[in-house]
Amino acid sequence: MMPVETSASASGILIGIIQFLIIIILAPLLTGIMRKIKAITQKRTGPSIFQPYFNLLKLIRKDEVISEDSSWIFRFSPWIIFSSTLVIAFFVPIFVAYPQFGIGGDIILVIGLFGLSRFFLMLAGLDVSSSFGGIGVSREMMISSLIEPALFLALFTLAVIYGSTNIDTIVYHAATSSIMISASLLFSLFGFFIIVMAETGKLPFDNPTTHLELTMVHEAMVLEFSGKRLALIELSQSIKQILLLSLLINFFVPWGLSTSFSLYEIIVGFMVFFLKLISLGILIAYIETKVAKWRLFRIPDLIILSMASGLMGMIFLYI
Repeated sequence: MMPVETSASASGILIGIIQFLIIIILAPLLTGIMRKIKAITQKRTGPSIFQPYFNLLKLIRKDEVISEDSSWIFRFSPWIIFSSTLVIAFFVPIFVAYPQFGIGGDIILVIGLFGLSRFFLMLAGLDVSSSFGGIGVSREMMISSLIEPALFLALFTLAVIYGSTNIDTIVYHAATSSIMISASLLFSLFGFFIIVMAETGKLPFDNPTTHLELTMVHEAMVLEFSGKRLALIELSQSIKQILLLSLLINFFVPWGLSTSFSLYEIIVGFMVFFLKLISLGILIAYIETKVAKWRLFRIPDLIILSMASGLMGMIFLYI
């Protein structure tokens, strides 16, 4: 049983709106912090942690160049991608362990919305008839076809452990459960971490900062975008990153989450979440500086390792 009222209330709606705004505001900051950590680790000064905000403002002010060969798919895809990501942001708790709007998001729904945004991004990459876009889409299709089952396996183990596919229910039971650590959770954590690295385009899966088109995956699909549409895609990618990291934190390291409407608990919950988020971002940035980008045909090895880890987590539930 949930200890708080699950129906929508004024306090719950207010907290939900605050969480939603925090996700949007912090998303570029997290990207900037991770880039700064990578630069420091590589003995470079690097840009300011606020540089992603400046980049977004610059893109919003710029004019757009749209290919004559493009259709409505290219023009509307950034808005669909951005809208899908915003819908997910409403369902992902970051510092509270209960549904804020009286409803909870389902794992399958969230995975489906991520898939929808990826689908339209791939369509947009193909729509302009760009050779680099086609290369990026073919690579993304290969990687995503392996990511989806691995993601399902990792999260389905959690659903079995906590008896629900509802995100808020899983987070609440994880935060209040006496099970602090188990073999199933460790295997699921390892598998989900690999998927997060792949979904956010981190090394060794992808290198978003490369200027060599032949090695691009995500960036190859957005080469033809500019101006406001490119800003939407960049912001969507940053929001997707913070959402996936939030799920990783709250599913596997849920300590400090607020389980009531107490102002003190909510403030402490946010501070603890922020520290965990920054720590995880620093860890990922550090890992990126220690590995090189893998060849395309070696990438499935890592994703299969993630699938095997999720499967082992499921097996250990019954041993």
